[in-house]
Amino acid sequence: MLKLKSSREIEAMRKAGLVVWEAHQIAKRLVRPGVTTGEIDRAVEKFFEEQNVVPLFKGVPGRVPFPAVCCISVNDEVVHGIPGSRKLVEGDIISIDTGCKLKGWCGDSAFTHAVGQVDDDVQKLLDCTSGVLQLAIKLMGSRNRWGDVASEMATFVRDYGFAVVENFVGHGIGKNMHEDPQVPNFCSPSFRRKHDFELEPGLVIAVEPMVNMGTKKVRPLPDFWTQSTADGKYSAHFEHTIAMTEDGPWALTANPRSGEEEETIDAATTTKG
Repeated sequence: MLKLKSSREIEAMRKAGLVVWEAHQIAKRLVRPGVTTGEIDRAVEKFFEEQNVVPLFKGVPGRVPFPAVCCISVNDEVVHGIPGSRKLVEGDIISIDTGCKLKGWCGDSAFTHAVGQVDDDVQKLLDCTSGVLQLAIKLMGSRNRWGDVASEMATFVRDYGFAVVENFVGHGIGKNMHEDPQVPNFCSPSFRRKHDFELEPGLVIAVEPMVNMGTKKVRPLPDFWTQSTADGKYSAHFEHTIAMTEDGPWALTANPRSGEEEETIDAATTTKG
């Protein structure tokens, strides 16, 4: 069942979202050749401790409990990468996904960064994945159901010549990181029939397109968490926690100061007026 939020609850989630946004600024400033993924994770963990918030990812159950506060995935790694001793090199791309709970409410977002200069086709992948998230937020203000948004997202990615990952989708979010509904970045006939939902005030969802340069298929790595592209080609991942309000969509994990360079997604399309 969908758990719609009141305006007061959405404001509380915005506070959690701002902590997540600041964590991403800390991470972004560390992205450069020679830095390890573990160093980035430790910096975010220290910040979360200073803010007295609960990290959402560390300790998530699995065959091995997730050991870090960030999922950090490099190059062909799609999602759920485990930070560690890997050093970034020029030409890499790094997806950083993190979230926290503040006073009982969650925020969750992801960004993919270029490490120094990247090839033109890799930059095209970043532009496509960032752009399709912007498109989704914009469409949420003018469409009635998620399936209509998801269908246009898939077309947008396909027109770039890339593939939307279908094994992993976005999700509802609130007092728990994962709530109903499931939020795919594509629209199958089965989803339309059984799982589509209305874009109504009070809905809060994490929209997180994952886009691959080659095949949409993924494969698990031996660490029990990391998912990589099946063909070894690069993948990108962007995410915002987005609330539907009476005034339209509001990206709760977006830049609080419209127009600043630090925001990867165009603030004009992601922040409440």
